[in-house]
Amino acid sequence: MNIVNKLTVRHLKENKRRTLVTIIGVIISVAMITAVATLGVSFLDLLKRQSIADEGHWHVVYKEVHTEQIEAIKKDEHTKELILSRDLGYAALNESQNENKPYVFIKQYNEQGFKNFPIELKEGRLPKSENEIVISHEIKRNAKVDYQIGDELTFDVGNRWTEATIEPLTQTDSLQRGETGVIEEIRTEIAQTYTVVGIIERPTWEPTWSPGYTIINYIDEKNLTENETVNAIVVVNKVNRSIYKNAEKLAEKLDIPSKSFNNELLRYYGVTNVDTLHVTLYSLCGIIMGIIIIGSISLIYNAFAISVSERARHLGMLASVGATKKQKRNSVFFEGIIIGGISIPIGIVSGIAGIGVTFYFINTFINEALNTTESLSVVVTPMTIFVACFVSALTIFLSTYIPARKASKVSAIDAIRQTEDVKLTGKKVKTSKLVRKLFGIEAEIGLKNLKRNKRRYQATVFSLVISIVLFLTVAFFTSNLQKSVELSQDNINFDIQISGSNTTVEEDLRPLMNVDFVTESTLLEEVQLHAWIEENQIAEELKQVVKEDPSVLEDGKYPYYVEVIGLDEESYEAYAKEVGVNIDSIHEDGVLPAIVIDQVSYKDYDLNKVIETKTIHTTRGESIDLFNLNYETGERSYVNSVTIAALTDKIPMGVHTAHPGGLNIIVSASTLGQLLSDGFEGESYKYLYLSSSNPMATQEAIEEVKSPNLYVYNIFKNRQQSEQVILLMSVFTYGFIVLISAISVANIFNTISTSISLRKREFAMLKSVGMTPSGFNRMMNYESIFYGLKALLYGLPISIVVMILMYLSFNNTFEYGFSLPWLEIIFVIIAIFVIVGSSMLYSIKKVKKQNIIEGLKQENI
Repeated sequence: MNIVNKLTVRHLKENKRRTLVTIIGVIISVAMITAVATLGVSFLDLLKRQSIADEGHWHVVYKEVHTEQIEAIKKDEHTKELILSRDLGYAALNESQNENKPYVFIKQYNEQGFKNFPIELKEGRLPKSENEIVISHEIKRNAKVDYQIGDELTFDVGNRWTEATIEPLTQTDSLQRGETGVIEEIRTEIAQTYTVVGIIERPTWEPTWSPGYTIINYIDEKNLTENETVNAIVVVNKVNRSIYKNAEKLAEKLDIPSKSFNNELLRYYGVTNVDTLHVTLYSLCGIIMGIIIIGSISLIYNAFAISVSERARHLGMLASVGATKKQKRNSVFFEGIIIGGISIPIGIVSGIAGIGVTFYFINTFINEALNTTESLSVVVTPMTIFVACFVSALTIFLSTYIPARKASKVSAIDAIRQTEDVKLTGKKVKTSKLVRKLFGIEAEIGLKNLKRNKRRYQATVFSLVISIVLFLTVAFFTSNLQKSVELSQDNINFDIQISGSNTTVEEDLRPLMNVDFVTESTLLEEVQLHAWIEENQIAEELKQVVKEDPSVLEDGKYPYYVEVIGLDEESYEAYAKEVGVNIDSIHEDGVLPAIVIDQVSYKDYDLNKVIETKTIHTTRGESIDLFNLNYETGERSYVNSVTIAALTDKIPMGVHTAHPGGLNIIVSASTLGQLLSDGFEGESYKYLYLSSSNPMATQEAIEEVKSPNLYVYNIFKNRQQSEQVILLMSVFTYGFIVLISAISVANIFNTISTSISLRKREFAMLKSVGMTPSGFNRMMNYESIFYGLKALLYGLPISIVVMILMYLSFNNTFEYGFSLPWLEIIFVIIAIFVIVGSSMLYSIKKVKKQNIIEGLKQENI
């Protein structure tokens, strides 16, 4: 170690407080970078594991392949594991006590399939030959016969058909009923006898409304004939975007008729064939990484800039005894290496430990709230550590570069006299007379101080601006990310849907509102009608259609389909209150009030975008005439007219919003009765939607008491997945905000407190010429205000520009209106003055009691 580096180490030891503050600042920066990288990897790992636990571990499925194609797929260089599966078909379960599940559904796997798909064995073992099966525990519980391991069962296996279907019905199709009862049949293809060798839990992939209990059978590749076909399910060697092209080439080469992908699992690997989504993800990642680096650089740069300022005389003395520019520059770089060598390992460990503690506290909540089988665990990859080290080292280098260059240019005389930082002219410190008139001499002195110490003032303002930009842009990113996730999910705000035919009456549904574990319920009746809307009121997307083809208008009006939805009185009252409507004030004689959902989101498959738009441009108090359209004759008959009581984007439980060209009109059940009272000849459908604290138990209770003509759809799983994604995104982004806030506060505190400590001689001089303690306090308060105002003047416009860039990135995949986060803006305005004021108060406490003589002797070395 040369003499200059030894002096640098000694200087760091002698200035323990500043060195410690710098180290802590770098540790926070490194911890944040590490935490963000670890959070992302860990969340993706959880989503992968949960997807595999629910749907199995596979990537591509080639459908209906024969033995030669199977061999070719097995030998393909991209194939790691090959699973064979086949849906053998349905057979009647005569002993079933559940009239909605009168069948068994036989699904076959080879041995690899038993490993890769979530089959949970309760008793016995898995099949090893084609005449062995494992049955679902649900069969034992719901059948009249208590099946045991070792029983032999004979089934006539075939596919489900109705007179109207052109393809066999599947497990996603519920039992088909008509007015006369069940209207489907099984067309037998084979008769087979099986031996029960095990009992399994009900498979997660079996829909709750499916008509068949799952039975798992073994498929032996060696026994397949040339004419038999199965599904070849592949786990690939390496998951990347080429999986789509490789699968396409292989399917074309082998003449395979159909293929599909496990898109949910592939999405968590960052693999998707939607280019716009890739653009969105990469651009957002770039913006967020840029925010992290800028925030870190601003913190560390200020620390090293202040260090160089403090060491000015020290560097001047080195120059006076022969230190070269390179040696002076390298002394700052060496300081950065020492700080980084200490801070980076501690920061990485701190970031990982912080994430571990966070996961420890939120895992129980996530598992209980969302009923997930997998838990968050800290996943640290070599790439995570490399990225954290590289970005941290790059950040420290960039932070030290400018101070190092500045140090190399310090001349001996200027450094020893300390004239470099303060070069004054009357013009530079001139202030407006208005400042003294409005705020007094203390404000004028405070403003002159800021102008006199321009570089320190600029460094502090820069720190504040960066903090404002960091907080607002991350808050904007958080809200937009959550909004994008919500837009990408279906409007699943219920657990169970119960429906029937158009003859279903309310008396069939209402008793089900009080079954076990129901927490919320909505009974609604839906009617399909039409309306003709004026051209100036239609959605913007439709105006473009009209421009291209004016003939779509009829008498200057566009034809809308309308879903009129009548809620039960209790649900309607709660919904009206939620959208801000006083139901007592909207009922007038001869007026049928309605709440119109005018803002919706929908997927545009041509653009590969989720778009949020207004379906109609109208105002409260306007009327909409409703018509019933006869599709066979094309004739329309006037039904009634409704008056708009409110326009809203809030959606009641169970309502699926319309696309442009359609409207959702919400009324009470009594209003719907009046609306359809005059000889309405159309059909209406009744639905019951339930939220439950235990959806599976609620479904079982419903199955025991419901009428045969009702269908139960338990979509808790879909809703659970939507809520899981949103919750995980919220934890990730709010954790990110906490980290950003920590680095911002540390940045401001470090800059202001160090700046104040460097002004001891200045404060002593002011006190020596008669400034009172109260005057001193007022001066510092005004300085705080000037800092805050200047920071906001620059910070808010820069934040808005970054927000617009983020919005444009989101707009590649999601289209919705841009809006500023006003609540966060108000919060940051208040927070800036609180943080600056607090930092000032803390700092001046240490200089208040200093001796004037000692303060005048103070030199910043």
